Amino acid sequence: MSEAECLLLVKMPEIQLGAHTVRSHGVKVARAHMHDWLILLLLIVIDVVLNVIEPFYRFVGEDMMTDLEYPLKDNTVPFWAVPIIAIILPFSVILVYYFIRRDVYDLHHAILGLLFSVLITGVITDAIKDAVGRPRPDFFWRCFPDGKGVFDPVTKNVMCTGLRSVIKEGHKSFPSGHTSWSFAGLGFLALYLSGKIRVFDRRGHVAKLCIVFLPLLIAALVGISRVDDYWHHWQDIFAGGLLGITVSSFCYLQFFPPPYDVEGWGPHAYFQMLAESQNGNPSNGINGQNVQQSELESVYVESQHGRELSRANTHDSSPILDGMNDGRRY
Repeated sequence: MSEAECLLLVKMPEIQLGAHTVRSHGVKVARAHMHDWLILLLLIVIDVVLNVIEPFYRFVGEDMMTDLEYPLKDNTVPFWAVPIIAIILPFSVILVYYFIRRDVYDLHHAILGLLFSVLITGVITDAIKDAVGRPRPDFFWRCFPDGKGVFDPVTKNVMCTGLRSVIKEGHKSFPSGHTSWSFAGLGFLALYLSGKIRVFDRRGHVAKLCIVFLPLLIAALVGISRVDDYWHHWQDIFAGGLLGITVSSFCYLQFFPPPYDVEGWGPHAYFQMLAESQNGNPSNGINGQNVQQSELESVYVESQHGRELSRANTHDSSPILDGMNDGRRY
């Protein structure tokens, strides 16, 4: 491979930076995914409804209160901070990358994937919360603010004397919404960064892993704070984190190749657009075709080099292993 091609690889295909901006292609890309944006609005409405309806008021007997008498505390991470952590923070990183790369395909699909990740997770989380109705660790003080327990003489079920809104919130322990939202948004960000900085380029740069793990660490600390505040049991945190990271993975792969893929740095739509341009889409014009052709060549060079590196790493072995392989042949 020539020195020019190696330089092209290092810089990532940047020949046509600014060729696909919000101003030039934003409306076109958004219109192509109009139904996706409508589904996002529907998810918001569903999540609002799930928060308004009453949850399942699970039986809480007198003998069950032993594990539900933790003190009622304020949130270390307030409710209003969750959208900032799960949406605004990843969005800021995505926006910074757009100003560097000037690729509206990446910007649009990253934002769409992020919102889908958070909203789908929110709907699933709130639906399970309402269906399960598990009491929080501080349920006793929500139910009996004065500290005097009142129970049904026959069933021994609680007869709460506290505020109904506080009691309602007390039946929404499983799974943790703070945790699921955080892992949905920051998990998506971790995958996004993995593709952009090429964590899995087989060069062994551990610093890249540290960058990717940072959003996951923040999400984990949010989950831990929920246990420390006695708003959730540890099982709620585990389930919320698992739910968030799973949904974020599916949503990311819907719009982007896996981070370990040779083309993992860009969205599917970007490469599809290049392929269509190569086929000679007349709507682009002669200049547009020349621009896209140059960009397509740069992507091709990188893809070929990535595959060569992959094959080289696959066949790179020690003399001992080579000797063992020779022994098997004979």
